[in-house]
Amino acid sequence: MLDITVAIASGKGGTGKTTVSSNLALAASRAGCEVYYVDCDVEEPNGHLFLKPRITGARHIHVPVPAVDEEKCTHCGLCSEICQYSAIVCLEKTILTFDKMCHGCGGCAYVCPAGAISERGRDIGVLEEGHSGPIGFVHGRLTIGEAMSPPLIKAVLAAGKKDVLRIIDSPPGTSCPVITSIKSADYVILVTEPTPFGINDLGLAIDMVRELGIPFSVVVNRSEAGNHLAGDYCRERGVGILAEIPDDRRVAEAYSVGELVFDTLPDFRGYFTDLLISLGKEAKR
Repeated sequence: MLDITVAIASGKGGTGKTTVSSNLALAASRAGCEVYYVDCDVEEPNGHLFLKPRITGARHIHVPVPAVDEEKCTHCGLCSEICQYSAIVCLEKTILTFDKMCHGCGGCAYVCPAGAISERGRDIGVLEEGHSGPIGFVHGRLTIGEAMSPPLIKAVLAAGKKDVLRIIDSPPGTSCPVITSIKSADYVILVTEPTPFGINDLGLAIDMVRELGIPFSVVVNRSEAGNHLAGDYCRERGVGILAEIPDDRRVAEAYSVGELVFDTLPDFRGYFTDLLISLGKEAKR
């Protein structure tokens, strides 16, 4: 019985994070684990297309932004000085606020000597929760045009049960949203493909996870016989490969219609079952 948080990440998009995370969740559930699927790719969540959860709850997520009372404001400029993101600017007798640049730290309200700054909530997206059979499910949908996803990602991570196997489908890349998604994980699986672009971005992801100090290993998706690019690179970097999933047109066909490989291709079930077993062994180290 696994009760750890595993983040599925990658250095680039399109490597198969959702394929691995959704099928791993199903394999774990069928093996008797209590599973919670956490889709932190809030800019483009797609885990629901495969797990097809029944959504039972939804709520809007807000971030605090400054509201200035001009009658109290003395235009001292301290709020503008403390803001590192130019979200509030003092121009002589005018205070300008830029909500979408605000990180919600509350610094401007804290330093205002006149108490002229309060905070109001700004809607950045929706969090939805539900179940796909016995699998718990939560994801976020970032408002179109919204630039900051970490506050919504944090809300998604805070939702759901904690003493279960939590599988986080993180955003692609190595930027702030990814770090927000994986930094509290017990283990990270980096999904790559054996191509020059895939290996280049895998290197960036390896550097990121090592900097965070989280145990990790690699899953090679779309593996091909005779293609040793990923294996050779991982050996050079001293990184373990947890599983290799073969390149197969049938997987792409199942993906294109929102079907889980674990259900539709019985000969592929072993790859995800073995991945679950290997993950369990890694978690005990």
